[in-house]
Amino acid sequence: MNYKKVSRYIVLGILFFLPVTFLLFLYPATHNYEPLDIVNDKVKEIDTFNSASKDKILLKEHISVVGFFGKNPISKSITALNLKELIYDKFKGFKRFQIVIVMPQGTEEAVGELKGEISSYEDIRFWHFVFGTDKEVKRVFYSLKSKNSLAEDLSSDMVFIIDKDLNQRGRIDDRTDNEIEKNKPIYPLLSYNCIEVSEIKNKMSDDLRIIFTEYRQKRKGEFNSDIRRASDLKSESNE
Repeated sequence: MNYKKVSRYIVLGILFFLPVTFLLFLYPATHNYEPLDIVNDKVKEIDTFNSASKDKILLKEHISVVGFFGKNPISKSITALNLKELIYDKFKGFKRFQIVIVMPQGTEEAVGELKGEISSYEDIRFWHFVFGTDKEVKRVFYSLKSKNSLAEDLSSDMVFIIDKDLNQRGRIDDRTDNEIEKNKPIYPLLSYNCIEVSEIKNKMSDDLRIIFTEYRQKRKGEFNSDIRRASDLKSESNE
């Protein structure tokens, strides 16, 4: 009988202390994380673009995922679906989050068809399509840092994270632990490939969580970490 009581108390003790131990390990991680790097601070605002929204769509004061679907947006349906299912559906409840797809004028009807494919009667009010001239689309894209060029039809499978101050966020050093151990050259992560599910599901999702944590801590006055900027990349690579 005593043996059964002792066993029961041991089990209850494990059930109680295991979550507490986990939280103790988690606590320092949540307060000493590394902020998401600023890789570019010269992103163009989209104030000259039109949209179907009653309100003016702007990047300023929002945490935005920006993409370019070009003159044949239906061809980007896989890109759009991956972005919706892996990013939009996960973060649409966060304050000031939005997805903005920068489109050339004349694609409004095709965009309506694409929206029908990705909405599935779901709420996509934080997903915006904005329309401008070809020149305006290019101006926005080339204000972003990217290893990839804009296609001839003004499309790309790459998307970008832009913060509330029109800074492009990413990773100055995207090397794996194995690459760091082997002292491989530093390379950045400037944008995210929506065709690569693992990149969107893991890297981009993690990076967005970091930036939301940053802004939440700033609101509470708890944020005291310096954000690395792209200018650091050159100095680090020369060390």
